[in-house]
Amino acid sequence: MSKRALIFVNRNARSGKKRLAQAVDILDELEFELVLVPSKRSGELADLIRKHRDELDLVIIGGGDGTLNRVVDVLVETQLPLGILPLGTANDLARTLGLPQSIPDACRAIAQGKRRSIDLGWVNGKYFFNVASLGLSVKITRRLSQGMKQRWGLLAYAISAVQALTQLHPFRAEIRVDGETIAVKTLQIAVGNGRYYGGGMAIAEDAAIDDQRLDLYSLEVKHLWQFIPLLWKMRRGQQASLPWVRGLHGQEIEIYTREPHAINTDGEITTATPATFRVIPQALTVLVAD
Repeated sequence: MSKRALIFVNRNARSGKKRLAQAVDILDELEFELVLVPSKRSGELADLIRKHRDELDLVIIGGGDGTLNRVVDVLVETQLPLGILPLGTANDLARTLGLPQSIPDACRAIAQGKRRSIDLGWVNGKYFFNVASLGLSVKITRRLSQGMKQRWGLLAYAISAVQALTQLHPFRAEIRVDGETIAVKTLQIAVGNGRYYGGGMAIAEDAAIDDQRLDLYSLEVKHLWQFIPLLWKMRRGQQASLPWVRGLHGQEIEIYTREPHAINTDGEITTATPATFRVIPQALTVLVAD
């Protein structure tokens, strides 16, 4: 019996243009009935999913974390399972879920239909998969262009980070976690739901996308040399072991700042402080590899 799937591939993703035809051919061979969404209609993707919701068994998205973030709200609304073709620059959600990086293997994983329920983060009414953050990461996001990512891949993040570091400005914030209030002077606050973000950095050493908690760290760095051990630790999620990094956990977190600070969710700037973050347990079903 064929499966009916709406498929959207972001042709602006680093590998999008080359892989769309390949994915469609493979999924056709795997007996999928596909509703194709032209790239020019990507802004209407949520409406198309709503329109076809009763005709679909799942939604397949080809792109990176930003593309996935743009459809997460409608996926929660419709409760359609999600298949992922990792075609972005970082593919942190795919990394968290242990998905294969090749298109043929990713298509086969979707066809096998193994389901996993995952948590989602929520901030000010916006869902996110991986991490929401404010401060330095927002400066990096604003410097990242699509052209940079297509040309340099993951190196684009490092280039943008170095540029952003030349404009370091700590800010004061108040963090409330499970009834406790903490005042900080920080360069960045990150609140994670999944495990990986930013091209393979881990939000916390034991973070998982189904652990029903949020993991927060605050970068209270005072000197540039402190970034050297920090970068090493962040690959393993061990940054909170450094004295200039604060680590917290909770199911609901509030952040207040004197002036509004933009918040980045999965690489997209979507809201601002004051902000309330929550974990939404088992909010979405994704198709994963065996």
